[in-house]
Amino acid sequence: MKNILVIFTGGTIGSVATDCTINTADSASFKLIQLFQQHDENYRKIHFDTIQPLQVLSENLAPRAWTSIITAIEAARPEQYDGIIMTHGTDTLAYTACALNFYFHASQIPMLLVASDYPLDHPQANGVENFSCAVEFILQINRPGVFVPYRNQQQTTQVHQGTRLTCSLQLSGDFFSVQAKSYMHFENRQFSLLNPPAKKSPPHNTPLKADFSERILMIKPYPGLDYARFNLDNVDAVLHDLYHSGTACASLQWGENYSLVAFIERCKQQGISVYLAPAIKSADAYQSTRALIEQGAEIIWNMSIEAAYVKLLLAYGNFNDKQEIMAFMIEDIAGEHLC
Repeated sequence: MKNILVIFTGGTIGSVATDCTINTADSASFKLIQLFQQHDENYRKIHFDTIQPLQVLSENLAPRAWTSIITAIEAARPEQYDGIIMTHGTDTLAYTACALNFYFHASQIPMLLVASDYPLDHPQANGVENFSCAVEFILQINRPGVFVPYRNQQQTTQVHQGTRLTCSLQLSGDFFSVQAKSYMHFENRQFSLLNPPAKKSPPHNTPLKADFSERILMIKPYPGLDYARFNLDNVDAVLHDLYHSGTACASLQWGENYSLVAFIERCKQQGISVYLAPAIKSADAYQSTRALIEQGAEIIWNMSIEAAYVKLLLAYGNFNDKQEIMAFMIEDIAGEHLC
């Protein structure tokens, strides 16, 4: 008999559709286990304990919600379980997966986040399949770490490492790992290794607090982005997203308000660090990227924007010294760095 802790937090998987509106409901959370027990013979091998620290649609989450979830997990004494399964909404699934993977990077049990693209009553919903995969992972693989099993429409179920899952594609409910390299494939109750697991690093030397800074500004690039519109009061650091080639506007051709180079200088004058991601480190780089580095921006290499954002929040919530922060960002603690 395996003991599994199930943590309900809401999301579509914990919602019902009523009068053309999807919202969380108490009944939907436990319906997931009921449906699993009806359709999966493994229910006889499992004892489930349940907690529900939150009940929200995931688009309404803020970083303090991660602290609440972590506090609830630690209070439940996770070491007494063979694994943990947490239900979660799809909108911020990648961010929460990163938050839990970074914080629990030294955990000795598997933790899996399970979502659904539709409420469980919908005939196309994948929530029960994703949950069944999570149970099978604990029964068969039992590898420590944070993982996300998810079946895209028209595909078989993939298992993603927590720090490598990206947000869903636009106008889609499908999920992928960074560079489309998911960890495992799951079909007919069998797992196949698709990509070698990220190298297991020793636990981070300093125990982390579940403190995620609320003073990090993330900016996404687009043509015509006017940096003059940003108020930098109460900002400790800026994380600037990059185009797919690791670039952003470094030209002064359209005026200083539209140049990231000029914005970095403005931040520097106010004592605000600027970080850039995502970008793959290589011998060659675009001139615009080199100009940003020369201006003083720090590039967070070989990491998804979701992982870079969450890790930066955790860094600024735990450390005050800029060198400590950068050392933490460079250190691979949860397989977040791509090879």
